[in-house]
Amino acid sequence: MNPWIARHLVYPLQEFACKRPTFSYLAALEKSQWMSRRDLEALQLEKLNRLLSNAQKHCPWHARRFDSAGLGSAVRNLSVDLDGLRRLPTMSKQDARTNLSDLVWSGVPGGAHKYNTGGSSGSPLIFYFGRDRQASDAAGRMRARQWWGVAPGEREAYLWGAPVELNKTDRIKTLRDRLLNQLVLNAFAMSASRMDEYLEALLAWNPVCVYGYASSVALLAAHAEARGRAPLRLQHLKVVCTTGEPLYPHQREVIRRVFGAPVANEFGSRDIGFTAHEAPGGAMLLMSESHLLEVLDADGHPVAPGTSGEAVITGLTSHAQPFIRYRTGDIVKLSTQSDPAGRGLHRLDDVTGRQTDFVVTKDGTIMHALAVIYVLRAVEGIEQFKCIQHSPLEMEVLVVAGARWDDPAEAAIVAGLQARLGEDVRVWVRKVEDIPPELSGKHRYVVSHVKLAPELAPLIP
Repeated sequence: MNPWIARHLVYPLQEFACKRPTFSYLAALEKSQWMSRRDLEALQLEKLNRLLSNAQKHCPWHARRFDSAGLGSAVRNLSVDLDGLRRLPTMSKQDARTNLSDLVWSGVPGGAHKYNTGGSSGSPLIFYFGRDRQASDAAGRMRARQWWGVAPGEREAYLWGAPVELNKTDRIKTLRDRLLNQLVLNAFAMSASRMDEYLEALLAWNPVCVYGYASSVALLAAHAEARGRAPLRLQHLKVVCTTGEPLYPHQREVIRRVFGAPVANEFGSRDIGFTAHEAPGGAMLLMSESHLLEVLDADGHPVAPGTSGEAVITGLTSHAQPFIRYRTGDIVKLSTQSDPAGRGLHRLDDVTGRQTDFVVTKDGTIMHALAVIYVLRAVEGIEQFKCIQHSPLEMEVLVVAGARWDDPAEAAIVAGLQARLGEDVRVWVRKVEDIPPELSGKHRYVVSHVKLAPELAPLIP
C-alpha cells in the first residue's frame, strides 16, 4: 500500500470505524510533549481529577476507597492534588481481580471491552479497557516512532505472537495489517528454517521500522550472524523497536550490528498500556500525558529521583476500568535529568521488567515464552502460575488456584500446551499454595532447562 494512502486514508478510516480518537490524540501529544514540566504536571492533575470523578460516579469500589481516605469531597470538587492522591492506598492486581464487577464502567463512551493480561507476571488478569485507552496506546507509539523519523503508514515488520490456527477474524487482521503496511512474522515458531524465511521476508519487505519482543529480535539477529547473513542491509530501516521484556546490552549490540540501525526499547503492560519509549540519544521518556507515575519504596513511600523503587501508576485514560495508584511490580528509577531534545516528558533512568525463557520443541523450533503464557492466561481460576520445561517432551505447570478453578481448567491447560508444543508432550499440572522466587530473588514465570544451539545460547541472560 502506498504509505500516503495508508497514513491518510486507511489508518484514519479504521480508527474512525472503531470509534477511537487516535489521530486527534496524536495531534494533542505532538504539541503537549513540548510543554514545560510544570505545565505537563498541571495537565496530569486535570486529567487525574476527571478520572477520579468518573470513578466516583461509576465504580463503587473506588468510590468506597475515596470516602475511606477522606477524599470524597475533593473528588467531587475536582480538587485532588498529588498529596491528596497519596492518601489513597495502592491498588494491587488482586484488588483488580476480586472487585471486577465494582470496577468496570460498562456505560463508558465507546464501550468497555474485555481483555486479559499476557500473564508475564505469572498472575493473569481479566480487565476492561475503553476507546480512550486504545487511542492512547496507538497514538503514543506513533509519536515515539516519529521521534525516529518513522511516519504512520510506512512499512513496518513485527516479530510478534500468532495463534495456532488462523480463524476468520485472524485472516481479516492479516489483511488489515497489509493495508496498513505491517508485515507480521510469528515469534512463536522460530525454527532455523523459519528464521531463514524471516530473513528473506525482511529483505523483500525492506521495512522502515522493525518491532518485536526484545529476546526474539535478538535471537533472529544472532541466527543471521550464525548463517553469515549479517549485516542485513535493509536500506530504508531507521530503527528497531523492542518490547515486552528487559533489553540487555549484549542483545542491543547484536541487534544493532545485524540490522544496522539504532535500537529503541519500550516499556508498558497490557493492563496499564504503552508507558514509555526510548528516544534518540538514549532517554527513556514517559508518556506523561497518559500516566501519572509514582516510584515507591517497600513501605509505600515516595523515593527521590535517581533512586529505584516500584512503579505505581495511575492510568489517566483508564476510564472503563480505572487503574488508580496501581502496583505494577516493575522496578524503575526516575531520572534527575530532562530530555536533551527539550521535551517536558518525565524521564526514566532504569526499567527492570520481568524475565522469561524461550521454550524449545522437539523439532528444534524456538518459541517466545508468551506462546506458553497465552495458553495459561485464557484459563479462568488461575491466581498465579509457573511453567517449567524439563525437556522438549515434558512440561510441568505450577498453579496457585483461585475460587473459579475447576477440573476442566486443568484439562484446558494440558490441551492448550499440547496444541502449542505437540500432542506427544507430557504436561502435568501441580496445584501449590504459593510460588516462591528463584534463588536470585527474581520471579521467572517460564523456565526452560532445554539448551539452545551454542551460537544462540549467549542471547539468554
